[in-house]
Amino acid sequence: MTTATGSTSPAQADPTDPSHLEESTRMTTTALPTAPTTTGTATRATSAATPRDPRVWFITGASRGLGRAFAQAALAAGDRVVGAARDVTPLADLVAAYEGRLRLLTLDVTDRDAVFHGVARAVAAFGRLDVVVNNAGAGLIGMVEEVTEAQVRAHFDVNFFGALWVSQAVLPYLREQGSGHIVQISSMGSTAGFAATGLYSASKGALDNMSGALAMEAASFGVKVTLVQPGGYETTLFTLGLTLTTENEVYAPLRAELAKMWGESKDADPAKAAALLLRVVDMAEPPRRIVLGGAAYDMIAELDRARREEVARWEELSREGD
Repeated sequence: MTTATGSTSPAQADPTDPSHLEESTRMTTTALPTAPTTTGTATRATSAATPRDPRVWFITGASRGLGRAFAQAALAAGDRVVGAARDVTPLADLVAAYEGRLRLLTLDVTDRDAVFHGVARAVAAFGRLDVVVNNAGAGLIGMVEEVTEAQVRAHFDVNFFGALWVSQAVLPYLREQGSGHIVQISSMGSTAGFAATGLYSASKGALDNMSGALAMEAASFGVKVTLVQPGGYETTLFTLGLTLTTENEVYAPLRAELAKMWGESKDADPAKAAALLLRVVDMAEPPRRIVLGGAAYDMIAELDRARREEVARWEELSREGD
């Protein structure tokens, strides 16, 4: 796994000055339109509804894969976006295509101070935040025995702590607004541990449980939280964003089985996930958890069924515990 350095140091930039948002990207964009005066996210469950004011999105991991698809869909819908990533240069074409509605923020989500200052600059640039998408993530493949301490700590820094820092940074602004929607991009793999992806699943499982708590804590402030569990999509998660352990030969037979299994899977177009996400954030009462993809839905439903059966099988013994 590679990690980039954080954005401009807090001591070097005034977080209330929106000009620093442009400086941090080393790119020039045109002046922004006046910040929207919406009182919250859209309250219609379908896109064919009444016209609404543009929303402001804050998307991490926005330069590639699902993050880029989310940003592009939001911009195409007329919204404004702050796209955050360690390398924002792949978004240059969208900056040109959607002049004035996309701001780029060079950000390493593992740097908590940089996250807080980046969020402050994002709010200063557009005046508010309506939808926050914690999409930044990385893959880690290897057997539990093989993973090094450095690998697992770096992995959790991105997949769990990065989302935690962003959630902590945006919540005061959303609470003050009395509205907002935090979308946590998890994985179908968070439902259960699976050979060779156990630590990836563990990082996403931690995100799932933190997000469940956050949903309960933020509800009274008018802030919604949705956990998204995508299936397989055509992204760079398991190429550019992948860390591999040093293989122990004793697992060679199992790896051969897994390679055959994974080779038969088909990944979907990220644009499909983006279209569904727009429908979710348009809902007055969005789901707290949603699975994206039919294969992912079937797998999670089957795991839930098997888990319920296992719990029921040992009910009598369990009840002897109190």
